Amino acid sequence: MDLDLQKNINIIIVDDKIDNVVVLEASLEREGLQIFTTTSPKDAVQLCIDNDISIALIDVKMPEIDGYQLLGLLKQNPLTEHILVILITGFSMNSEDVVKGLRNGAVDYLFKPLDLYITTAKVNSLITIVNHEREIQRKNSELESYQTELQKALEQAEQSRIVKENFLANMSHEIRTPLNAIIGLVSLLKGSNIDGHQREILALMEISSTSLIGIVNDILESAKIDAGKIEIVRSKTNVVDLLQKICDLTRPMAAEKGLQLISEIDKEVPPMIMADALRLNQILLNLISNAIKFTESGTIRVILRVKEKNHEGVLLDFIVKDSGIGIPQSALDKIFTRFEQIQDKTWQKFGGTGLGLSIVKRLAELKGGELNIESKVGEGTSFTFSNRYKWSDELVTVNSDQRKLSDFPKLDDVSILLAEDDEINQYMISKMLEEWNIKVDAVANGLEAVEKLKENNYNLILMDIHMPVMNGYEATRKIRTEMNDAKKDIPIISFSASVIERERDEAKRAGVDDFMEKPFDPALLHRKISTLLNKTEAIDL
Repeated sequence: MDLDLQKNINIIIVDDKIDNVVVLEASLEREGLQIFTTTSPKDAVQLCIDNDISIALIDVKMPEIDGYQLLGLLKQNPLTEHILVILITGFSMNSEDVVKGLRNGAVDYLFKPLDLYITTAKVNSLITIVNHEREIQRKNSELESYQTELQKALEQAEQSRIVKENFLANMSHEIRTPLNAIIGLVSLLKGSNIDGHQREILALMEISSTSLIGIVNDILESAKIDAGKIEIVRSKTNVVDLLQKICDLTRPMAAEKGLQLISEIDKEVPPMIMADALRLNQILLNLISNAIKFTESGTIRVILRVKEKNHEGVLLDFIVKDSGIGIPQSALDKIFTRFEQIQDKTWQKFGGTGLGLSIVKRLAELKGGELNIESKVGEGTSFTFSNRYKWSDELVTVNSDQRKLSDFPKLDDVSILLAEDDEINQYMISKMLEEWNIKVDAVANGLEAVEKLKENNYNLILMDIHMPVMNGYEATRKIRTEMNDAKKDIPIISFSASVIERERDEAKRAGVDDFMEKPFDPALLHRKISTLLNKTEAIDL
């Protein structure tokens, strides 16, 4: 037997005959065992407690307290109930006596005169059991320690996630709120009487603000993917129309550099598929914008073709091919890594965050597709996004509304309460609404909005989420629960510059009717207001 496993095992021998004690002690003595003895059964329980006894050899016939009684005392005490007890008897015992001892907690019997070979073997078997129990206890202790550490790690990870998510929400709000104001003010100025030079300045402002919002969106999108906040939502999508609209949107960017942007669509491409149009739009816009950025002369070709199809769906290839500077073979693995840029002066002069292709790669994988690249320095680069889609037979058209504010239908006899703490955004949104003949009252926080609603009647409330004193959630809940019947059901559109999905969910729970992200499209705002006031269709939060 491995003596290492026997260390620190304590045994007690209880027998009123000292000769029996001496013989047993001599036969069991060895390295790794510590043997305690007593001829007084009255002292045995305390000796077991004081010396952490694991195994007890107890004589059955003793004065004052017999072996059965001592066995009962040990098993009734929580400090000694674990002890493995062997009863020793000099009598020929019938089955009833044997069962009595086993039923009370003994694990075995030894019969006098003792066969020391059998005695040693039985004690050794109990030592093995004790070692196994100790090993189990040690493993359980380690497991409990690991579980405690794991729980702490999970709590720290959750706390870190919450901190990161809150930082993302705050950063998003702080950056996108002034951007929303800039884009809105540009939209207002474009509809005013301005000369050609001023219009050129506004066009440059629009390009710069659009570029900036693109960078911000890339950073936030990357953070959302890290946080597992991206969901792929497939719906009926006119893929042909979608691709053409993206090309129409990016063609002026190419033309400014003297590039030709050509779209080529396979005749076998089904117009309708089940796809996540938003994520597909992100992927293609990133790839096309990247191609324009790194191409100084020549052509950008955007190709949509059928690779495979069957009765369930179709495998499509979206190819963006440019005649740009190309990518060295040694750098192909790096271009999809966040914040990585090719260490080459030819590439570095184009700038950028190094996020675009990383996002494309990760979105492609989330959609269950593949993104492949072929490139040759000096000849150009070709990106191919392949994805399988299910069929859809309903035709949907992608609309792009480029009307000026003054071109939208007027909303006469409409009064709106605007709750917005940012003064520039408050001014911009108010002017936008006034262009549609809407009467606007503006307040700077949710508490003022509640008080204003008590004093006046409005058709609708535009409620920012992040405001001092009382935020949009609290103000909405207060309106829904404390106002009279005529006012508690007033339509409320909440808006936020944050991109955290839980804000949309919390706004819905608070009782808002619809939700918008900053910066928002004036056409979308007009449509949502009209829809809620006319109640012509359901609003999906």
